[in-house]
Amino acid sequence: MTLLHQMASEPVNVNEYQELARRALPKMYYDFYAAGAEDEHTLRENVKAFSRISICPRILIDVRQIDLSTSILGHHISAPILIAPTAYHKLAHSEGEIATAKAAAACKTIMVLSFSSNSTLEEVSASCNAVRFFQLYVFKNRQLSAWLVQRAEKSGYKAIVLTVDTPKLGRREADIKNKMIAPQVKNLEGFMSTEVVNDKGSGPQAFANSYYDSSFSWKDLNWLKSITKLPILIKGVLTHEDATRAVELGVDGIIVSNHGARQLDYAPATISVLEEVVHAVGGKVPVLLDGGVRRGTDIFKALALGARAVLIGRPVIYGLAAKGENGVKQVIGMLKDELELTLALTGCSSIKDITRNHVRTDNETHRSLL
Repeated sequence: MTLLHQMASEPVNVNEYQELARRALPKMYYDFYAAGAEDEHTLRENVKAFSRISICPRILIDVRQIDLSTSILGHHISAPILIAPTAYHKLAHSEGEIATAKAAAACKTIMVLSFSSNSTLEEVSASCNAVRFFQLYVFKNRQLSAWLVQRAEKSGYKAIVLTVDTPKLGRREADIKNKMIAPQVKNLEGFMSTEVVNDKGSGPQAFANSYYDSSFSWKDLNWLKSITKLPILIKGVLTHEDATRAVELGVDGIIVSNHGARQLDYAPATISVLEEVVHAVGGKVPVLLDGGVRRGTDIFKALALGARAVLIGRPVIYGLAAKGENGVKQVIGMLKDELELTLALTGCSSIKDITRNHVRTDNETHRSLL
């Protein structure tokens, strides 16, 4: 390969990592990461909805120094970009979550470790020194969930991210067609077998239907609060009603998320309901956005609409599949670079300078023209 060809093949934005991942991965694994629920309407909308928001730059402002840093629950991070919880990183790369954790540490940001990781939460904790959160599902066997929380506390995780949009697993037709096999859940080794009989459908679907507690409800949040001193963020909020209820019950943060469009198809794109949730919360707790972020401009729009930070899921997996730890670092670095440029071009010298006046939705543009 010539040097010119090598240079031409190097990705210049996050979207190009998806094609590299598609080439690198077996179809079953690529589809597992990339696909959404049913008709994948929400999967497309998560990305497309950002295009319906315009950025309104301010000019003639000194932007020689740009500060991207912020804090989440008192933890300082270099930019408002966290790594979302995503399952089975070893299907993307042999070093799995260890590589992702090291990349997060190098980029000085927070990784939310998925319950369904191929490395145990202890192994990830021991791999490098960084702030980490742990994602939790609630199981029919509450003792199992409590055991995981205790291990997270003991291993130095700084928060619990409770995923609440999965009483049952969404219908992911690519996984059903591929007869996707769910790897053994490493975090449950020594406690229980996670092998399930799967005559039809996918392995992940069979596991979720066997073990997730579909009766878990608002009244059970007090149970979770009673077994941990860690702050609890609730992930999967899409309405002002649920945001209001969550704050009333004392959660420490809210993540606006539709599970990467893998649960309920035709649920709204997350960026389209972010401001509704932010208004309901009224600044009482931080609101984060998960879903569809592919550009630094996307992050800017989310911050302008009230998010404290964003979480990225698929882009991290694509970077991991393409280039391991370096790929994850490059993906985060690209987003940081694009965000820094966006701040400069909009007249913002820090994250704190971004306001609602810096963006305009299509509806607002239309009204201004009337």
